[in-house]
Amino acid sequence: MSLKGKTLFITGASRGIGLAIAKRAAEDGANVTIAAKTAEPHPKLAGTIYTAAEELEAAGGRALPQVVDVRDENSVQAAVDATVEKFGGIDILVNNASAIQLTGTLQTDMKRFDLMHQINTRGTFLCSKCCIPHLEKAENPHVLNLSPPLNMEEKWFAPHVAYTMAKFGMSLCVLGMAGEFREHGIAFNALWPRTTIATAAIQNLLGGDELMRRSRTPQILADAAYIIFNRDSRECTGNFFVDDELMASEGITDLSHYAVDPTAELAPDFFVEPAA
Repeated sequence: MSLKGKTLFITGASRGIGLAIAKRAAEDGANVTIAAKTAEPHPKLAGTIYTAAEELEAAGGRALPQVVDVRDENSVQAAVDATVEKFGGIDILVNNASAIQLTGTLQTDMKRFDLMHQINTRGTFLCSKCCIPHLEKAENPHVLNLSPPLNMEEKWFAPHVAYTMAKFGMSLCVLGMAGEFREHGIAFNALWPRTTIATAAIQNLLGGDELMRRSRTPQILADAAYIIFNRDSRECTGNFFVDDELMASEGITDLSHYAVDPTAELAPDFFVEPAA
């Protein structure tokens, strides 16, 4: 398996899961467009598109940092055009950019509702739409959305209807586009973690140090994504992968090295049942 010479367009790749996926590809010598908003250092969030680019090139890849607002059609199209001009095409799209707010209906203001839907659902649709004409020309084209299985159960919606709708919108793109573009040979898949993942969202918004300690590192999703990208796009499409199940399908069952604290009980993520 290798992604050497492949070109990836990854949204939200300046830190966290997106950066981990980008670095895993860069280790093979891949080209990566870092499509994210963070051009200037954030007081609470580490990393910019430029520091990410430095990390990717140090890992052995080629990087193209692009300031991108996935809500803006012109911004996305310009970044896609720049990617094709620099690297000659696009082989893989990763829709990772996402907004979260875990509030009930009455506590969710419409500005935040719109933000989650514009970034998560609309941004995923838009980035896919802009990249598909180039993916159609690729040898083994993949689109991967960091979104959950479509488990249509009340318990996943009731606590935070707006957020769940926005994330499931990303998964509905997988369901529909996998069918729409199957004959074109473009794979559309979703990937979601069984446990919480140690990212800035966990640290700053959801659970602080304690939940970070009970999380796995973003590397598990990077390794899982790598497996998907190396599968035949004509045979591996329309799937809603959960990271530990995907790793097990490759014979990888010892995941202890992904734990932030191997002595801590892992915390389950949203939308999937805890491991048995």
